Amino acid sequence: MSRSLVNKNSKSLSSPKPADVRLEKGDCVQARQAPRDRIVSTACELFRQHGIRGIGVDAIAEAAETNKMTLYRHFGSKDDLICEALRFTSEKAAAFWDQLEVSHPNDPMAQLQSWVKARAQCLADDKYGCDLANAAVELKEQGHPAHVVIENFKLAQRRRLEKLCRDAGLSEPELLSDTLSMLMEGAQVSKLATGSEGPSMRFMRACEAAIASFRQPAKSTAETVGSEA
Repeated sequence: MSRSLVNKNSKSLSSPKPADVRLEKGDCVQARQAPRDRIVSTACELFRQHGIRGIGVDAIAEAAETNKMTLYRHFGSKDDLICEALRFTSEKAAAFWDQLEVSHPNDPMAQLQSWVKARAQCLADDKYGCDLANAAVELKEQGHPAHVVIENFKLAQRRRLEKLCRDAGLSEPELLSDTLSMLMEGAQVSKLATGSEGPSMRFMRACEAAIASFRQPAKSTAETVGSEA
């Protein structure tokens, strides 16, 4: 995307002016970051709050306490910045899996149950939904570079969840992981559409029911003896 197109998109009527942009509490911007890191973390939070199409590079630069020239020195276009912001979000989400393993070492079932609880808590606390899913909806044009970032992240998450289901000894781990993923994605959209009192409030119970339905049935004594004969 050319810089002229980027600037055109950035100045749409729906975009807030730089002076109108304020980061909400709980933003991911930290003091004394290097300019590039500050731009990325600021863009990450502003995209969450206003949408990718709802915020321009002028507003991002001002909120990051820098200027557009510095922004373009680090990122050739707004598309480049979008991709880097999504990678930033992906890396934070990927660290969650390491935390699961540390909290419940050598206990895949406990890790899976902790995944459900953590996703339910995130669903309750987060009013914006999944950054990458939202980006996929906003960036409809074919061939946008952000789609590769989004697809790679979603596939990696799917593989990690499938492996966890398999390690927990659950039947059809691929189907179960897809079921849990769709419950999560659907719950996020449902909350945005109908609020926290809608179907999303049953996310944890739905996940627990799905996991229970995929538990391997215990072998009877007769079956065990027969398999050993």
